[in-house]
Amino acid sequence: MKKYQIILLAMLCLGSYAKAQRLPLDSVLARVNTNPALQVYDAKASAQDAYATGAKSLDAPKVSAGQYQVPYQLNPNGGAFMIQAEQMFTNPAKLKAKEDYMKGLSNVTKEDKNYLKNQLIAQAKQYYYERVVLEKKLALLQNTQSLLEYMLKDANIRLTYGKEKLPNIYKAKAELFELDNTREQLNNEVSQKNIMLNTLMNRDKQTVFTIDTNIVLTAYETVLTDTARLAINRSDIKGINRNIDLQTLNAQMEYSKRKPDFGIQAAHMQSYGGYANQYILMGSITIPIVPWASKEYKANLKGIRYEVEELQQKKLDILNQAQGQLAGLRTDMGSKKRQLKNYEQNIIPALQNGYKTSLQAYDQNTGDLPSVLNNIKDLQTARMSALDRLQELLTLQVAYEREYESN
Repeated sequence: MKKYQIILLAMLCLGSYAKAQRLPLDSVLARVNTNPALQVYDAKASAQDAYATGAKSLDAPKVSAGQYQVPYQLNPNGGAFMIQAEQMFTNPAKLKAKEDYMKGLSNVTKEDKNYLKNQLIAQAKQYYYERVVLEKKLALLQNTQSLLEYMLKDANIRLTYGKEKLPNIYKAKAELFELDNTREQLNNEVSQKNIMLNTLMNRDKQTVFTIDTNIVLTAYETVLTDTARLAINRSDIKGINRNIDLQTLNAQMEYSKRKPDFGIQAAHMQSYGGYANQYILMGSITIPIVPWASKEYKANLKGIRYEVEELQQKKLDILNQAQGQLAGLRTDMGSKKRQLKNYEQNIIPALQNGYKTSLQAYDQNTGDLPSVLNNIKDLQTARMSALDRLQELLTLQVAYEREYESN
């Protein structure tokens, strides 16, 4: 019965592994769009668009009724009972300017969303690349484990014939057990990256998935910064441009305040004492250009000009900072690539040759086991360091793409 239970458990494990979804980087980035933080901006933009639909509404009419010029006596023979209605008509140009301004608010919100989206995509890339490197390190550990297990097996055979020392075998076992700690740490980090990626994709945090470990390194270090393209790509620059557009609409709304509003007043008076009934029909117009009324919108227009100037300077500052950041990233990427190349072409091959030489000497009984173990450890350390350089290079690539917004 126990045998069948083991088989069933193995089948369940294989089934769960087979069901693990494989997500390439593009799929992960596409799912970032469902992040709740981005949905917040969608709701906010929809609210602003909804508010804009009521921008052209007029003020509510006013209706009044009551005694008009009636003397203080029980049976008045003068005055009247009056019913009156008033309506103010805001200048259509003011209403149009207000509507345009309110519609412009959602454009700013949409660019704010794009800016956050770029940050979330950069985070997703960073976590994804970190997991790729972690899995490469796990594969490297498996390779080192195979080497150590082979050496331990060979050493145990030699021990039987008195050609190996017991402390050396214990040293090999310790090296092998040390790999378990390293593997446990790497597996923990893989789980952490999974949780972070699932969080960005707004999925169940414990969902297991596999990834594509193929990495594309882009030669950004050879590219010169295109300032025009940078200004076009960056969502924070677009956001500033939308804010400038919004301030232009705000200025138009303030300038429209110099236009007059109109009103109409109508009333009917039912006279007492047999006098003829009367009515009132009057039109009104505001005069906003008088000095004591125009002071406010003139001051507002002046302030808006300064705000636009501030936004222009802010845009220039962001572009200047971005150009410096990109130049620094290119220099750093070039250095990291040269270091990685040195590992791949010089350091690791030299250590591999050292390992092969010590192994050959050990097979010929002219070397010892500690020398072979040290060479295996040095080779693993160098390969791990090369993967660390790769991770640093990928981090720089993500930072470059975040600055350029070349997603």
